[in-house]
Amino acid sequence: MLYVSLRQLEYILAVGRAGSLSAAAIQLRVSQPALSVAITQVETRIGASLFIRRKGVSITPTAFGRMFLEDAAALLKDAEQLEKPGALSKRRQARVTIGVLEELAPAWLAPILVMLTAAYPETEVRALAVSFEALTTALLSGQIDIGLTYDLGLDASFNRDVLFRVAPWIWTNPESELARRSTIALADIADRPLILSDQGLSIRHILGLFQTIGLNPVVKHRAASIELLRSLSANGAGLGISYTNPPGSMTYDGRQVARVRISDPHAIEPIVLVSTGTQPAPIAELRASIVEFVHGRMPVLESGTP
Repeated sequence: MLYVSLRQLEYILAVGRAGSLSAAAIQLRVSQPALSVAITQVETRIGASLFIRRKGVSITPTAFGRMFLEDAAALLKDAEQLEKPGALSKRRQARVTIGVLEELAPAWLAPILVMLTAAYPETEVRALAVSFEALTTALLSGQIDIGLTYDLGLDASFNRDVLFRVAPWIWTNPESELARRSTIALADIADRPLILSDQGLSIRHILGLFQTIGLNPVVKHRAASIELLRSLSANGAGLGISYTNPPGSMTYDGRQVARVRISDPHAIEPIVLVSTGTQPAPIAELRASIVEFVHGRMPVLESGTP
């Protein structure tokens, strides 16, 4: 809680500049007692004297008071800028925070950050990898300006640009008969042990895909990362399912892993760029740049067709 007000700082700064209570009172059009009370209240609060006050002698700042007056002047200048039309939005526009869903961050966070930093050198760009719940909360509270995520039930509070659509994949041992298929349906694997992400929203979404077609699969393992999911799949511990599709067919433990795209149309999921409210022009320009950049790096998937 703030106990020293901007008005009190204004009074103290005026006294310091004028050198007397009477002159400062005339400038500010307030009474001398009001100035005296303000000085006393602040000195009591901070536990130090700001001025040397003697009858018949101009008021002079103490050594501590001089430093305090410098800081007060800087603070009041900043506060004054906040009142000018457009000043706050211009300062805010110079700092942009991009939130990327944790599952998408390995593929997209660094490229987007590097692109924006190069394209907008005067803008401070921050990029964060966050969970879906944290991302939506931060967007609604204004802590994140733009988010990159799956469109997992986002409501009308969010503005969306669909970047591309992706189908989930199954991960399996290359020697499995499933590895020889070009695509596979969820119904074909519902009775097999599955390996899913241990993130609550992700696992609920995958299970919901099965439940939509009246199936209740068996989840054998929950993996904390896509690489663990791939490793378990490669070692024959079950069939992994994920929307994330990292390049390469070798796991961290040196095993080969195969992937097969799931063919169910209802499993296709949009990846979207989201924000809330009306964005000022500079941030809207950054958003448009991200859309163009993502479209240039990955083809749009429509109806599950690469």
